[in-house]
Amino acid sequence: MRWLIVFLLASLVFSGLRGWLQKIGLGRLPGDFELRIRGRAIYVPLASSLLLSLLAMLIGALI
Repeated sequence: MRWLIVFLLASLVFSGLRGWLQKIGLGRLPGDFELRIRGRAIYVPLASSLLLSLLAMLIGALI
């Protein structure tokens, strides 16, 4: 359950900071998908969210 919460929070943070994070290379990893359905773009950052979740977990373990 904790993994799901961390993954959802990372996804929300990533969606909000998408423009800035793409400048540093996140958001273009293999495993980040952008779907276009009826003119709407749906962005699914699986690999970037996983990377940010692992980073947050490591920081949490060190503190």
